[in-house]
Amino acid sequence: MSVEAVQTYGRKKTATAVAYCKKGSGLIKLNGSPLELVQPEILKLKVYEPVLILGQDKFAGVDIRIRVSGGGATSQIYAIRQALAKAIVAYYQKYVDEASKRELKTILTTYDRTLLVSDPRRCEPKKFGGKGARARFQKSYR
Repeated sequence: MSVEAVQTYGRKKTATAVAYCKKGSGLIKLNGSPLELVQPEILKLKVYEPVLILGQDKFAGVDIRIRVSGGGATSQIYAIRQALAKAIVAYYQKYVDEASKRELKTILTTYDRTLLVSDPRRCEPKKFGGKGARARFQKSYR
């Protein structure tokens, strides 16, 4: 007997969140602790966005465990919300039906495309002749 589960990931800059979604009772854990304890407090609503948009009933039949590492606090929050959204869509595609998965996908993309599609922007590397990627040292003529 195999367990109904999918594994997805979300990325933002260097932060990576891996979501493991399986049949269950609506439990969402982040690094082993409940999702309510997420820090910083201001960005808590950002993590709950997929749940609030799709409704609690969509998440009632699944357990989602998320592991997140790398990046800063804000990047991790955005990686978590992407992993959460992608996990529910993948689960519905694999174990529910294609029509409901398409419905979820359209709802999420109309709200915010970054919930399902990763942001390709990365930090530009520093070059010689200056302090940063673009800034140059001051030039003196005498």
